[in-house]
Amino acid sequence: MCAAPTRADIFDVKKVRQLIELMKEHDLNELDLRQADNRVRIRRGGEVVTYSAPAAAPAARAAAPAGPAAAAAPAADERMVVIKSPMVGTFYRASGPDSAPFVKVGDRIGPEKTVCIVEAMKVFNEIPAGVSGQVVAILVENGAPIEFGQPLIKVDPEA
Repeated sequence: MCAAPTRADIFDVKKVRQLIELMKEHDLNELDLRQADNRVRIRRGGEVVTYSAPAAAPAARAAAPAGPAAAAAPAADERMVVIKSPMVGTFYRASGPDSAPFVKVGDRIGPEKTVCIVEAMKVFNEIPAGVSGQVVAILVENGAPIEFGQPLIKVDPEA
């Protein structure tokens, strides 16, 4: 006679360790299991994902801009692409304390260009730009803690 699964089955430490070994063996980065109302989600680092926000929608304006320079600034902001953090961690502009930064304001970059490193759980993840253009702003200080989805770098794809 087979015993019905108990509520604790999915959270058994030995089974979780076996799942982790299976993830390593098959090079999986995430595993999501559900049993009745219970759920186990296991993730491991190593995969680099780049998130880019589309150009922001124009906000409603209370007053019309004064002069051509003021009118050009909002148009420039609308075409900017923001490279966002794919994870929680620590932001680094360079591969080491004595190394040159990956990018500086004014640099032209391609989609494969590494723009920073995000350290998460002692894993250093290189973050590619995911977009071509010119770096116009670096929005985070070197060594600062960052959140998932936090804007890191602004790029003008038309420059």
